[in-house]
Amino acid sequence: MYIETESKRWFVLLLLTAVYALNIADRFVISTLIEPIKAELHISDSAVGLLTGGALAIFYVLAGLPLSVLADRVNRRNLVAISLGTWSLITALCGITRTFWQLMAARVLVGIGEAGGTPPSQSLISDYFPWRRRAFALSVYAVGASIGSMLGTSAGYLSDLWGWRSAFIVLGLPGLFLAAVLYATVKEPARGRLDMPSTVGRPGFGQMLKFAWHQPALLHALLGGALYSTWAFGSLWWSPSFLVRSHQMSLGDAGGALSLMHGIGGSAVLIGTTLLMRELIRRDARAVTWFLMLCCALGTIPAAMALVVPSRTTALWLYWIFVPLSYAPIGPCFALVQNLVPAMMRSKIVGLFLLMTTLGNLVIAPQLVGIASDLLAPRYGGDSLRIALLPLALVGLWAAFHFWMCSGSLKGGLIAAGNSRGLETPPSGDDGHCVR
Repeated sequence: MYIETESKRWFVLLLLTAVYALNIADRFVISTLIEPIKAELHISDSAVGLLTGGALAIFYVLAGLPLSVLADRVNRRNLVAISLGTWSLITALCGITRTFWQLMAARVLVGIGEAGGTPPSQSLISDYFPWRRRAFALSVYAVGASIGSMLGTSAGYLSDLWGWRSAFIVLGLPGLFLAAVLYATVKEPARGRLDMPSTVGRPGFGQMLKFAWHQPALLHALLGGALYSTWAFGSLWWSPSFLVRSHQMSLGDAGGALSLMHGIGGSAVLIGTTLLMRELIRRDARAVTWFLMLCCALGTIPAAMALVVPSRTTALWLYWIFVPLSYAPIGPCFALVQNLVPAMMRSKIVGLFLLMTTLGNLVIAPQLVGIASDLLAPRYGGDSLRIALLPLALVGLWAAFHFWMCSGSLKGGLIAAGNSRGLETPPSGDDGHCVR
């Protein structure tokens, strides 16, 4: 059996984090470029919602579940490398499209590629790091979200310099190189090798759904995570346009300000979350659910206030709170879901989880906000987007409720997933880095 060194574990983790960063960057780039794309292609906010969210999500959803099932059966390293190469190439091709329908078709194909990235990546990480270090490892992996968001929102500078098409080309091509590095350097580990033996065998997708349906903790974790994603990242899709329309910022300035919030603020919060989880989980595994609940509940305040204050400076300071804080739940939420299922279900449960989050932050939130903005425009003009975003800013409270409910049934969920020691405190000297 292949045994890796600690340095090899970290190499794989950082490489997959870079893959995740490109995944997120390729999503965020189009939300940053809404205004120049809308102006050149002469489309409405409703069409923008379809382009920025629905186009990517249509096949992300349709391809995501089959690919997550496949990821529990085939070589995960190969699947990630092929998916990365595919979506990176098509992202670059977005830069040569000439019509709305061509661009939307390209975004649909990007969604197919991205659907094969995250489930097998998280499954690989879970087989490189033992369960006590899994929340730590997946929190490091989650830093890819802030780095990717920073890269995607920085596209405003490229657009101001060379036009919006250049941003797609610049962000797409590096993924082809990274796919080759991944294929050449990462080995496929045995599934579940670091976990307790499972009696589940190799379950199908239907068995995974049946398992999830009968586990209250897992259900609340999935619902809380989906609502959190809808609230946080659904809101952030429109933030560059909100700053341009309501606060008269240039696209470069709006994207630049947000890129620092994502990159510096988000990364700092993710690293801080990683260190905090290492300490909290030694005391009580329910600390993860309590942490998630507080992040969503408290984050609702700056999310809503940023939309109503008249001052640009105040709005930006509130975004400096909301944007970094929105990253804190990513790693703990991934780890919570991973540790509430047996090892042979991990890719499938991540596929289901991503389907739920994708529907929320790429389909429901962008589309409903776009439609509402169009309907409100005759009365409120440029402030229609501000008003359309307000109900979405309050969804964080709904997410917090589900994480609170998850904490009450967490012990039974951990035992059902194979962590038979439940909420037991790790013994002294144990490598206790992860939620169970």
